[in-house]
Amino acid sequence: MLIFATRPLSFISSCHFPLQQFCNNTITSMDSSKLFSTMAADHSSSREPLKVESNGEAAISLQEWRGWGTTSTVPSMVTQVVEDLNMLEKNVDAQMVFGGNHGKLSGDFKVQEDKKHRAKYQSLGDSEQKLQFFSARQIACRVLGSKGYLCQKCWLCSGDCMCSKLITCPLWNPMRFWLYMHPKDFLRQNNTGKLLWQVFGVQGATLCLYGITEHEDMMWDALKLAGKDKVWCLYPNKNAPTNSVKDSMAGLSFANVENHPEMADGAHSLNFILIDGTWSNSGAMFSRLKDRYKLMWGEEEIPCITLNTGASLMHKLRPQPSWDRTCTAAAAIGLLDELHDLPNFVSYGLDKQVNALEDAVKVLFETLTIRRLRMGRSITRKQRHNRDIF
Repeated sequence: MLIFATRPLSFISSCHFPLQQFCNNTITSMDSSKLFSTMAADHSSSREPLKVESNGEAAISLQEWRGWGTTSTVPSMVTQVVEDLNMLEKNVDAQMVFGGNHGKLSGDFKVQEDKKHRAKYQSLGDSEQKLQFFSARQIACRVLGSKGYLCQKCWLCSGDCMCSKLITCPLWNPMRFWLYMHPKDFLRQNNTGKLLWQVFGVQGATLCLYGITEHEDMMWDALKLAGKDKVWCLYPNKNAPTNSVKDSMAGLSFANVENHPEMADGAHSLNFILIDGTWSNSGAMFSRLKDRYKLMWGEEEIPCITLNTGASLMHKLRPQPSWDRTCTAAAAIGLLDELHDLPNFVSYGLDKQVNALEDAVKVLFETLTIRRLRMGRSITRKQRHNRDIF
């Protein structure tokens, strides 16, 4: 999640309505008997341990891996973690079992695996190896633990799949989003970054997992091809000057790209990096981006853009440290919205992409709200601050 100067986004006014009124209308419009008859079953099944069984061995195929929204091959270290889990299962008298919906190991196997992974982590020689191992283990467990439980496209449990409600809209060809995602946000049901590639496609919005070598190399190879003057990070860097969308983009011309669309995926692309992680994790992620940028181009600071966006619709369900921090999808909406206001962008139909992404956020919000109501969970945002946000 990111923090920006406060200005309500257009999608907030178009989607704004009292939460209680929405909940009442939602329940009324549904078959209430069906809603409450499934509540207990859903509440129970969401916590039932998930046992991984695949002829005695867990595995992640290329088809399955790419089904989760990535374009890469299965990362080598993720494969190694899976092989280590299989080996451990053979060597101890316990089966590999995952509990909950975040791919967390449980039971006796968890106790044994926890000892082994801690020992391996301590044996690794440097911080880079430790990060890669941490990321790979998080991702491997989440993928294995989500088999047969989550829809691969929308990351919601199969009974709540919202894929049929989403409307796709190709992203303007010269643009490309990079979703730089923390492993702990991978396969989270309330993650909004996934909406970008669901709406724009994996070429318009590409997933890059933090600490996964294959993903980070893929992203930086593409950024190198585009050139440093076509790379921006949507992040409010307090230690260096940040530019507004207008300051960064108003002087750009796209006649060449429009005349030669086949060049848009290479040297003429406009690349925007969105940091998709909690606010506490985003600092380390941004530092890693800066280090790689300096290594590639020899400059201390990666160009950053700050947006005039405020709280998103998802604030009503997702606890945030303050109301002026926003979700990943809302940051993308804010960028597209501000670009559309610029004379050199107005003819490219970015308003259509804004509307499509706004609708996707609304669908996710409604789906998660209905799920929480059905499970008897609170739909009130937790208050984590006592001061007023203006």
